[in-house]
Amino acid sequence: MLGKVMADAVGQEPEGDVTDASSFDTEQLGFMCGIEVHQQLATGKLHSRQPSVLFDVTIDTVPDKWPRYARKLRLASGEGGKVDVAARFEKKRNRSFVYIQSPNSGLIELDESPPLLHDQDALDVALTVSAMLDAKPVAAVQTMRKTVVDGSNTSGFQRTSLISTNGVLKTDTGDVGIDVLCLEEDSARKLDSVSTDLGEQVIYNLDRLGVPLIEIATSPDIQSPEHAKETARALGRTLRDTRRVRRGLGSIRQDLNVSVACGDRVEIKGCQDLAWIPRIVRLEMVRQVHMYRLANELRASLGLPKLPPNRGLDDEHVESEVAKTVAKSIDLDCFDVTSTFTSCDSRMVKQGLEQGFTMLALPLRGFHGKIGSKTFDADGSQLPRLGRELAGAAKLAGVRGVFHSDELPAYGIEDGHVDKVRADLKLTSNDAFVLCLAPDWQAQLALESVGQRARLAFHRIPQEVRNVVVKKGAPDDGTTTPMRPLPGGARMYPETDIPTILIKSGHWQRIIENLPMRQDERMKRLEQTELSEDQSKQLLSRELDDAFFDHHSTKSKAWGTLLLEHESVHPAVLSCILSVRENGGLTREGIEQTVEHFAQNKHINVETVARYAQENDLVPAEVGNLESIIEGIVLERLDFVKERGMGAMGPLMGVVMGACPGVDGKEVSAVLRTIILRHS
Repeated sequence: MLGKVMADAVGQEPEGDVTDASSFDTEQLGFMCGIEVHQQLATGKLHSRQPSVLFDVTIDTVPDKWPRYARKLRLASGEGGKVDVAARFEKKRNRSFVYIQSPNSGLIELDESPPLLHDQDALDVALTVSAMLDAKPVAAVQTMRKTVVDGSNTSGFQRTSLISTNGVLKTDTGDVGIDVLCLEEDSARKLDSVSTDLGEQVIYNLDRLGVPLIEIATSPDIQSPEHAKETARALGRTLRDTRRVRRGLGSIRQDLNVSVACGDRVEIKGCQDLAWIPRIVRLEMVRQVHMYRLANELRASLGLPKLPPNRGLDDEHVESEVAKTVAKSIDLDCFDVTSTFTSCDSRMVKQGLEQGFTMLALPLRGFHGKIGSKTFDADGSQLPRLGRELAGAAKLAGVRGVFHSDELPAYGIEDGHVDKVRADLKLTSNDAFVLCLAPDWQAQLALESVGQRARLAFHRIPQEVRNVVVKKGAPDDGTTTPMRPLPGGARMYPETDIPTILIKSGHWQRIIENLPMRQDERMKRLEQTELSEDQSKQLLSRELDDAFFDHHSTKSKAWGTLLLEHESVHPAVLSCILSVRENGGLTREGIEQTVEHFAQNKHINVETVARYAQENDLVPAEVGNLESIIEGIVLERLDFVKERGMGAMGPLMGVVMGACPGVDGKEVSAVLRTIILRHS
């Protein structure tokens, strides 16, 4: 597939207008896309036997009695002796970490005790999903360590185990291959971050650390941005069909791997809302095309060879020579221009200088007009520009942002300050500069990152992990910012504390013989009952259909309604209450009170419910001859009945119910209707 897509795009310059993402054709661009889905399982933690519960706390509401532990991670080489590129980058950030120990975390979560074997339920769920995707299980499960140096794992690595390979997901648009299915630990939850003079301090809650995750990575078989959304939805549906996965916000995460021929593979995280996936994918395609075109503009300014329109045509020697030339053109030396801004009226600048910050400047020769300023496309998304990439690189060093000359004067920085910086740096009209206000060491690191990113602008986009820009809990406009370099193979090495697990044929056969029903099978089962279509869909979406069939003998609308209205109450309790009602031992009006009384129970019997109804006057009243009583009431008001006809039903219902307290209203209505029809 990779070869075909790349071959189709050989020699073709990308066509399309970056101000309109819909103007790009995926086939012409050599579009490739795959998805990684991470789904939390509703089992115990993977290697510690702690419960997989999350606590609804923020940094301001964490109980004081929860212990805190400070840590700092250090750089180490992988099994092959190489240091992972992502780990090397994190080291420069000089971050420290504080871990809050929640009640469901212990010595294993604190990395003070060896891990236990895999939770058996979690392993079985992973094998079940493998079978549902026609994937082939590995003969032996070997746990690996994956280096993670952002502090979200106390050990500095994440444990992950390959479970199966070579599966297939069926979608209406076409089959999507499943490359791998893994079982791994989820990371700790970030609660806050604090800037210090020595670097950023990040605070994590350990409640989520170790929760089992199924990771599914597809082949790059996704044909379009819309197919990416369809694939993510189909994977989520397959996982939910197991009825063993967690539900709710954050329980499933989708990562997108996107590339076009003139760009390179980028992993995009933070795609929580499936509706946004097509837009996120298209905007990444546009960004890659823009950066390719900008690279060739920059190369032309230095008389360098043009970048080919297909990464498969890159010449290693040519790129090496280009890199040498660019390194000479873009020096990473920074200049202290603090004195220029002592009279600046910008509140941001004033506050920084009062804190003892340094204003450093990095010259970018030949970049005037190439960094860009904020503009928007036809749909209101920010257009790609080098300035966002440079700012993103700086922010990874912990600073809030940078100023660059293409957007100045602005933010209280005036023409005089810009001219003075240009004069001090001896810049020409073709040159640009970037400013950073921060503690000296941090400003140096931020501008070094900016300079490195500016050098990369002459080449194809870097392989990296990017994050969707989210504001107020939702994607801002579908654009992304850089997070870290795309990790390589050096981050993986074997876990020596967990023995290899053999997947025996008998175990696999039992998994295959006990696969859960699919959504369409469950819906067909519900359609055989008297339920309405809406009730069936509600029971299915809330995963209550098994309870509907397993906990009560009559498959009535009343049973379905009771389950939907009291989802948090154990189905066995609701079944007992409904049985008493169906046998005449409980009034319709008394159901709510009885449910509320027994809501916290899990095991009751009909005798208990019937006794409660008796003790609380919730038993239907005994009425000897309901029909004769209603007949008498109608005859007493015969003129009214003849005048109003069936319109007399409402007023007479109240009269009858008053005369027969506790009688079932439905029964009264049926008898009253018959008698009114007889006399009207």
